[in-house]
Amino acid sequence: MRLSEADIQAELDRRRPGQSRMTSTRKETDTCKIYSGVSEGLSRLTTGTPIMISVPNTDQKAHDYNELSLAYRPSHADATYDMKYGGGGRSSARETIGRVASGAIAKKLLKEFWRTEVLAYVSQAHEVVLPEHLVDQESVTLEQIESNIVRCPDADYADKMIAAIDAARVTGDSVGGVVSCLVRNASRGLGSPVFDKLAALFAGALLSIPATMGFEFGSGFAGTRLTGSQHNDEFYLDRGRIRTRTNRSGGIQGGISNGEIINMRVAFKPTPTIGKKQHTVTRDKRETELTTHIRFDPCVAPRAVPIVEAMVALVFVDQLMSQYAQCYLLPINPQLQDPIQPPQTWKNGKVTQLS
Repeated sequence: MRLSEADIQAELDRRRPGQSRMTSTRKETDTCKIYSGVSEGLSRLTTGTPIMISVPNTDQKAHDYNELSLAYRPSHADATYDMKYGGGGRSSARETIGRVASGAIAKKLLKEFWRTEVLAYVSQAHEVVLPEHLVDQESVTLEQIESNIVRCPDADYADKMIAAIDAARVTGDSVGGVVSCLVRNASRGLGSPVFDKLAALFAGALLSIPATMGFEFGSGFAGTRLTGSQHNDEFYLDRGRIRTRTNRSGGIQGGISNGEIINMRVAFKPTPTIGKKQHTVTRDKRETELTTHIRFDPCVAPRAVPIVEAMVALVFVDQLMSQYAQCYLLPINPQLQDPIQPPQTWKNGKVTQLS
């Protein structure tokens, strides 16, 4: 397929620091360059070999971390990484740039070949919770989400979230948040029973993102307050296609996608690196006080949006490939299965519809 630095850069720009007062003040351009796996010249087609993308890190200030080499930041990975590896630098969220770069390729693949869209947004910042009924999962757009610095699709609630984050930021503190993610036009039949259930794969991918604290899909924990008759998604026929009238299952039943919109949420804790004085201990086991001077995100949720999308897209592409290999090379129930072969492909440098 066609692939250029511009396809990847658009996603990296959504993740980079220094975008607004909602993010770390580090000034990184996060400019990417593709070194392999894509042909040169005007065609810029993937060749089937591994794609290498490099992004230089330019605004690092090593001296900011001098004090942290002696004392552990509360609730940060400094202590546990030191216990295991003898240092904590590997726990930096800067590694998420690799996720977003590869996720950009996965999103392009999903959209162009399967018409599947992955879209995430901030649905909570501190105590400000965006009511679910204010977001139309069928029609919410990237433009609505990107219209404000907190990446909330509702303008009124975006203002409330910004105020909540600002209130913490000006005092050197931080707040947590929740990112909701949708997969629209999702193929049916993805996922496997028991250990490779689709929701479990999403959970593993999303909880691997730094600062995550929880995951839920569909009705989530709120569903525990309903009865079975209230919670069940009744089936009906929609022009010969099996659908559900409600979607409390979040597009996944028994660990396998049912063709409805997949929706999930991931919780992010308040950034542990803050500008307030905190009690801690040093590496040589002395109690002390620590005030960090590192640039930090007062709420990680806005910058986490493209990271969440990337991880969901990567899992989904993996599952589409597995589904094709398992169920379409040797069809089991073609009447119920969605066509897993991409509806369109590249031929002679142009998109061509497949029969």
